[in-house]
Amino acid sequence: MYLATALLVTYGLSEAVSAFKLPFHLPWVSATSNDEQVPLALPPQDHTPRIAIVGAGAGGSSAAFWISKAKERYGLDVEVDIFDSNSYVGGRSTTVQPYDDPELDPIELGASIFVKINKNMWRASEEFGFERVDFDDSDDTLGIWDGSKFVLTSKLGGWWDTVRVIWRYGYKAPTRTKSMVENMMKDFTTLYTPLTGSSPWSNITALTYQLEWTDVVSQSTMDYFDSQGIDSRWTREMIEAATRVNYGQNIDQIHALEGMCSLAATGASQIKGGNWKIFEQFVKRSQANVFLNTTVKSIAEQDGKYFLRAQSKGPHFMERNYNAVIIAAPFHSAEIDLSLTSAAPVIPPQPYVHLHVTLLSTPNPHPRTRFFGLGEKDKVPTTVLTTWEGVRQGEENPAPEFNSLSYHGSLKFRNGTIANTSASGEPEYSVKIFSKQKLEDSYLRKAFGKIGWVHRKEWDAYPILPPTTSFPPVKLAKGLYYVNSFEPFISTMETETISARNAVELLMRDQFNASICKSEPAPEGVKPSDDKEEDFIYGWDC
Repeated sequence: MYLATALLVTYGLSEAVSAFKLPFHLPWVSATSNDEQVPLALPPQDHTPRIAIVGAGAGGSSAAFWISKAKERYGLDVEVDIFDSNSYVGGRSTTVQPYDDPELDPIELGASIFVKINKNMWRASEEFGFERVDFDDSDDTLGIWDGSKFVLTSKLGGWWDTVRVIWRYGYKAPTRTKSMVENMMKDFTTLYTPLTGSSPWSNITALTYQLEWTDVVSQSTMDYFDSQGIDSRWTREMIEAATRVNYGQNIDQIHALEGMCSLAATGASQIKGGNWKIFEQFVKRSQANVFLNTTVKSIAEQDGKYFLRAQSKGPHFMERNYNAVIIAAPFHSAEIDLSLTSAAPVIPPQPYVHLHVTLLSTPNPHPRTRFFGLGEKDKVPTTVLTTWEGVRQGEENPAPEFNSLSYHGSLKFRNGTIANTSASGEPEYSVKIFSKQKLEDSYLRKAFGKIGWVHRKEWDAYPILPPTTSFPPVKLAKGLYYVNSFEPFISTMETETISARNAVELLMRDQFNASICKSEPAPEGVKPSDDKEEDFIYGWDC
């Protein structure tokens, strides 16, 4: 999305739509006559230290990658196994093929974009040689819809200081907000520095104090921006439009840190063919063993190790001991039994926003005017975001029927040429809609007239993020770590890679007296510092 955060991509749980070839080692699967993946016997266990990773999404795949960096730098002999209940690598990042046609460019179903401040994702795209596709907003228009009318329409691109925005909200609201977001981003980038990177945190609350973000996570976005003297219409319309598209939550529900994250988009990009390619490469380069279609059922402590029990699709179980386990999946939806561990901290329940995603194609370059109560000569914006302010002002005001609606260009073949996919042979545009309820075909025809391909996905898309200063523990016990503890703080692809790096740093210190980077001792009397070049990224660089 155009107002999507630099720290967040619209990050929703997803499942594979079609299989793809996996360029890494799958030692525990074989193909049967109906192409089901069935686990075979594990190789006999030896005395090599083993680490299990539960989840092959952004967190799990990058955890394996960070472990491989430590292994290389310290010469460690460690075996890593990755488990995922899905049939693919990528977790909440996956793509779908319009019309199920493999010749057409795929469309992101879940995690859509990342930006340059997402240093791990950006470096990975460069290191792995992937082509980034940039968004060009120059020909697009933005509308903020309150359920009955557009409270604002504006050209996309440079929206901070357009005349129309300043006329409605004044000069202070956008400029003050921009300054606040930039300061937050500056603090965020310290997470990539050598001092912060090599000083792992065992709980998010401590990190909140370290970054001096207690105020912004303990207040709602509405309350925090009001306390800063920001124009209330700006907060309740423009900022809420961003929080609703990025997290499916209103400004009086979501904490202010994530509210600011929703506004921090500069140079949004995605990987051509799918962002999941980055996570696939993390796994490939880690040389980890991968067990797909395999659900971890329980983890128990046994003789100083962790005894993991998993089940593949069908009545096939495996059991194996590990020196350490990294849980890189939402704990409660993963339903892993930890009752036979000494993990004293309790992971609190984490509710998620239940979201409907509708992808469709249409030959119409804009939604229909009468659907929005406009005249035939009016032009409906190609990106429609929403605000809940109309509902707050009175119960008689209708609620928006969707969170966001956005055009994403013409359907194209992989070679870049525009595809004529409609029944009449016309080019078609792809559209993505987020909503709290299913949108029937009759509704879509009212909105767009002609529709072609339609794909629907219903999922628990992102965590509900109320104001808080209490977060799940990172280190559940010695040798047991929880990557997704970061999600109630900031939920993005990028922050999952940062949280995974932190978990691996803790693990390496606990288990191997090592770290991701093999640091040289500082000269006597010289304290460690973050005085490194601007493009330094701890983990990639040492």
